[in-house]
Amino acid sequence: MNIGKKIAHLKERIALDKKTFIMYSILRGLVILTAIRCLFQANFEGFALCLLSLILFLAPSFVEEKLKIDLPPVFECIIYGFIFAAEILGEVNRYYTRIPGWDTMLHTLNGFLCAAIGFSMVDILNRKSKNINLSPFYLAMVGFCFSMTVGVIWEFFEYTMDSLFFLDMQKDFIVTKIGSVTLDKTGTQTPVLIDHIKKTVIFTSTGKKYTINGGYLDIGINDTMKDLLVNCVGALGFSAFGYIYEKTKSLSKKDRSRAANLAGDLMVTTLSDEDLRRQEEKIREKQTQIAEERQRRRLEREKK
Repeated sequence: MNIGKKIAHLKERIALDKKTFIMYSILRGLVILTAIRCLFQANFEGFALCLLSLILFLAPSFVEEKLKIDLPPVFECIIYGFIFAAEILGEVNRYYTRIPGWDTMLHTLNGFLCAAIGFSMVDILNRKSKNINLSPFYLAMVGFCFSMTVGVIWEFFEYTMDSLFFLDMQKDFIVTKIGSVTLDKTGTQTPVLIDHIKKTVIFTSTGKKYTINGGYLDIGINDTMKDLLVNCVGALGFSAFGYIYEKTKSLSKKDRSRAANLAGDLMVTTLSDEDLRRQEEKIREKQTQIAEERQRRRLEREKK
């Protein structure tokens, strides 16, 4: 299967759920418009991010097919929204610096979603095992730990990019107070407190001078810790919801709490070979309908 046919096939998988396909189509259209704008503005980095976003939009469908899993429509729509918010709004439109808290919101949502994936990993990895019966607390702990691991790995990635390419992915903060044992002249590792910092002046060996008004540049440590903290908040949030869901999943949906129902709507499930076969049949039926409609329109044009 060539790349064009593979992309078309992934789109057809997305179209199996009408609401998900509408969400995908709207965001895809906005990304294409943004890409055209970037070309007119000679913003080739933004254009590359738009192409990356279009590829990432197909990732959920690709993962579903390869891992034989089913992403709930709600989960899939949130993923599309997350990609759009992070890459197009955050990077291309500079929302990370224009809107305070944008990065914080996305890291919190990431922690929440990754905990949902971690919660489902036990079932996905043990699909061929029988009589698996784990406690709700254990599943909640797995979801939380998985989410935090993803968050830490992402911070490793940001640090690597900053160290090698100086991209400042770990955004700098201006601080007015620091404590440092490096400034301790006694050698006793006593932190030296510098308070009420108003200005920092940096001189380089090439004779350049940089002035930082308002305080001292922390070069990313506050951003990293803030990201991990809100990731933890998101992970704890879903882990709590997932715990409630596991405790009450034997009840009907109307008898469960909203938190439990939200967790249930985000749970990734495994697909059997029979489920995949039925999905492929639906895709082929859709392809046949499209082909017949195109043939009908072509004949109508020929008659005219």
